[in-house]
Amino acid sequence: MSEESRAQAAAAAEIDAQETREWLDALSAVIEREGPERAHALLEELLEHARQNSIDLPFSATTGYVNTIEPEQEARSPGNIAIEKRLRAYMRWNAMAMVVRANRLNPEDGGDLGGHIGSFASLASMWGAGFNHFWHAESEGHGGDCIYFQGHSAPGIYARAYLEGRITEDQLEHFRQEVGGKGLSSYPHPKLMPGFWQFPTVSMGLGPLMAIYQARFLKYLHARGIADTANRKVWVFLGDGEMDEPESMGAISLAARENSTT
Repeated sequence: MSEESRAQAAAAAEIDAQETREWLDALSAVIEREGPERAHALLEELLEHARQNSIDLPFSATTGYVNTIEPEQEARSPGNIAIEKRLRAYMRWNAMAMVVRANRLNPEDGGDLGGHIGSFASLASMWGAGFNHFWHAESEGHGGDCIYFQGHSAPGIYARAYLEGRITEDQLEHFRQEVGGKGLSSYPHPKLMPGFWQFPTVSMGLGPLMAIYQARFLKYLHARGIADTANRKVWVFLGDGEMDEPESMGAISLAARENSTT
């Protein structure tokens, strides 16, 4: 490339860089003076204008793993974060100790009861936030939320229930040995443990499938004036075990079509 060509390329690049800077500065000024909503509206207008002029728009099926809102926009936790963190540590420990102890105390089962120790540890913070700040029990003014717990994480719920005084140490020691009537069922099951679990989950991906239909019919009842379910929500937690089952995906189109998930 000749010196003249290099100079022309450099000049063109400088012009492009300056133009890009001007666009970015203009957008920054809109954000600062008129707010993010106005900036969003302008970007939508620009994209629509580009589509009308048959411009090939960039597309990516993935996005950067970042917060959806700025840190300063995040609401402050209404609880005591230090205490909640300490309680979660107790629950993680109790969940692990319960599984290990049940295996050691029952050698006749070959020490092979299992218990998915890592499952609860991976979502203890999510469940803690739900229990402490989001989920509603049934009361006079609220029909109660519907929680489909990820079944393999059941030890974490038992660990929390033990701290709350709802189950005994003897029950913990008989984890997955409920045949005698004093143990804890392997997974959430209201028939085996009435008054404790709302719904059975785990088997063949029933949890996510039933949760979608639960949300659908809550809306059905409300729309027809049969029951006031406006404030009730359905929460479902899925792990890789659930998503390996085709049934877990079977009703997602229903939820998307009817906007039935809450």
